[in-house]
Amino acid sequence: MRLDDLPRFHLAEFPTPIHSLESLTKKYQGPAIYMKRDDLTSLGMGGNKTRKLEFLIGEALKQKKKTLITAGGIQSNHCRLTAAAAKKADLHCHLVLNGNPPVIPNGNLLLDTLFGAEIHFCNREKRDKKLLEVTAELEKAGKKPYLIPVGGSNSIGSVGYVAGMLELARQLEELSLAPDAIIFATSSGGTQAGLTLGAEICGFKGNVLGISIDQVSAGSDAFPPVLATITNETAARIGSDIRMTESDFSLNYDYLGAGYAMPGELEFNAIEDLALNEGILLGPVYTARAMGGLLDMIQKGFFTKDQTVLFWHTGGTPELFAWADRFSKNSEYIYPET
Repeated sequence: MRLDDLPRFHLAEFPTPIHSLESLTKKYQGPAIYMKRDDLTSLGMGGNKTRKLEFLIGEALKQKKKTLITAGGIQSNHCRLTAAAAKKADLHCHLVLNGNPPVIPNGNLLLDTLFGAEIHFCNREKRDKKLLEVTAELEKAGKKPYLIPVGGSNSIGSVGYVAGMLELARQLEELSLAPDAIIFATSSGGTQAGLTLGAEICGFKGNVLGISIDQVSAGSDAFPPVLATITNETAARIGSDIRMTESDFSLNYDYLGAGYAMPGELEFNAIEDLALNEGILLGPVYTARAMGGLLDMIQKGFFTKDQTVLFWHTGGTPELFAWADRFSKNSEYIYPET
């Protein structure tokens, strides 16, 4: 396996810790809940995209690129971390964000500006076209752009979560833990592809369950083919002969709520649960939806009291500040631009 031979740019300190959520476990009367803290990666307020960006930027530098370009919503965690990683790698960064520029930037958008990213706003339906247009303009201007897909979800970025799963396997052995399931938010597919492939490589026997957080990844016909493609291309990239089919991925579509970036009571209750019981913060769009789903599954008896589950916290804490009005008891809540 060629994992250690691939281009990689150091962005964070690994391994991230595993914490026992004893208070939350007690409140919900089992199963034992643990958390893998990828929200604690050191770059730009943390998150799962850091693992992907180590390999994506490694490849960009190998190709002697000078500018990173990617796309997402105004509160995109991926864009925030791409902007931060660009500064660390001494690269320029352009972000194509769908939505209207607010009078006062907050959350991830504020951090994008602090990291010096050049931002291009557009309508969601025009984002893909705008991304290609900006890339072409940068190429023409001699800026040597390196285009990163939404979420960093391709065979290069996904290698980061193969490495992450192998990291987890070593930690579980040291802690004598054997989770019955790993639960995490899934959207663009790179994290789930890497984790599933890594689980197969290291012989993990539990369920690697992604909780879908948006309609793009929802539906049995839409998302598994994407996961299979990314996983198999990643396997080929690292020199593994493992190949997976659509049926090899475990997905839950029950917690889509009002849609992407439109959190409701499920998400806000999960945020408050973790904050008040564990002193841990969740992001409203991704991790709160996945944690809300996990807690609902526990209450419905999906897991037994004698089982163990590990929640992989993929970050997103800066999102919280874009929803500050929701946590004010005396204000009428309005969804922010996404």
